Amino acid sequence: MKKKSLVTLMFAWLLLFVMAQTGHAASGSTSIYLDGKALALPENGQVQNVNGNVMIPIRVVAEELGFDVNYEKKTRTVTIKQSGTTLILVINQTTASVNGSEVKLPVAPKLAQDTTLVPMRFVGEQMGLQVAWDNTAKAAYLTTPSSGSGSGNTGNAGSGNNTGNGNGTGTDGQQPGTVVPPADTSNLAKVTGIAFDNNSLMIAVDKNVTPNIFTMSGPERLVIDLPQAQFAEALAGGAPLDASKSGSIEVTEYPDVSKVRYALFSNNPSTVRIVLDLNHKVNYQLVNENDGLIFVNLNSESSQGGGTSGGSGKKTVVLDAGHGGSDPGAISVTKKKEKDFNLAVVLKVKELLKNDPNINLVLTRESDTYPTLSDRVKIAENVKADIFISVHANSGSASASGVETYYTRAASLDLAKVMHKHLVQASGLADRKVRTQSLHVTRETTMPAVLLECGYLSNKNDDALLATDEYRSRVAQGIVDGIKEYLGLQ
Repeated sequence: MKKKSLVTLMFAWLLLFVMAQTGHAASGSTSIYLDGKALALPENGQVQNVNGNVMIPIRVVAEELGFDVNYEKKTRTVTIKQSGTTLILVINQTTASVNGSEVKLPVAPKLAQDTTLVPMRFVGEQMGLQVAWDNTAKAAYLTTPSSGSGSGNTGNAGSGNNTGNGNGTGTDGQQPGTVVPPADTSNLAKVTGIAFDNNSLMIAVDKNVTPNIFTMSGPERLVIDLPQAQFAEALAGGAPLDASKSGSIEVTEYPDVSKVRYALFSNNPSTVRIVLDLNHKVNYQLVNENDGLIFVNLNSESSQGGGTSGGSGKKTVVLDAGHGGSDPGAISVTKKKEKDFNLAVVLKVKELLKNDPNINLVLTRESDTYPTLSDRVKIAENVKADIFISVHANSGSASASGVETYYTRAASLDLAKVMHKHLVQASGLADRKVRTQSLHVTRETTMPAVLLECGYLSNKNDDALLATDEYRSRVAQGIVDGIKEYLGLQ
């Protein structure tokens, strides 16, 4: 399938998504549960999904809670009062007033058959309610702070089903992970739709997202992680999404895939994971033109995910910014986080190599996310990397200073020597030598792999240097010079 036809198909699919979202208004019966009790909804008072936002008939809920609700027909204004909080919303306007202050709404209130519908999450949170939407059951759950009843019988959103740990991070991809959403979601992209058709996965988002795609074995899976993303309250086209922000789609018409599963994989930072359960190994092509659609085509003759060379003769380099997300790494004497230094250097290397015709650079992370150590290894293995380089900063005694390079397998020694030479030259810090140690990412990878320690955050002089843009640029250039020398590309 040519790229142009893929893009045409994607736009057609997106149009159908929009139609499905706005047309879902009166289709099927919906429910609202308040502290576990089902509220009686009139025929013209059904819950609606508008562009991924759940809209509820406010009067039904307000009367049950004892809110004072007034609708002024002439000005089309809804006023809701409760316990010193006053909300003023105007039909078809996306600006509301909360105790006199202007607040932007995710979607405007609307009238449907003389019933006033308002955004559930906005009104609920302003009034101190916990809210959840189960897209499978078409049910809205509202919980008052004192009830402790959760969301009825939908289960615990933080249970994880053995896929998460205490900080809400999934593990092996057997389940995508189910966790409680993060508190600050204002800058996150929303996943508004997921579908599988024409042997292809299609994902609709409302902001630019850089997917991380890789395969896993035992059983075979194709995993797509969307960092800095969350789910909309409901997915277009009726795709299942329960109150714990997870769901699945059975696939019966295409022999490559048995099921599509998705969930919030991590909440620090927020990462949506989508897993394709495969019946066998497949080739795939990722299309992401930052136009609101991400497309994974399984009809491809060769895999193109993650930046593989695709037979172009280019060398594939995997660059790993250590730690990230909920794992800050070492903390410096001035309370800076190692993960931020690591990422800053890696992004500078990316910028230096972006136009190099001989190198495919693959990053294990490009933002404040946390791929597990196993994920980092899998990324390198799946793209058939020629070399793997992990960037870190060290911590020890207050007097320790300088740079080190670590390797595990004998096949990595030559790479370690070359990279260390350039790291010493670029940093100007003490040479603490090439060292061997059994580290997961240098031990489990099968290509030459090294880990660079670019200074000591526990040393006040190193710490001050590591925080400067000039030092980070020097280290990045040293890494580029080392890569090119080792690969014979100078």
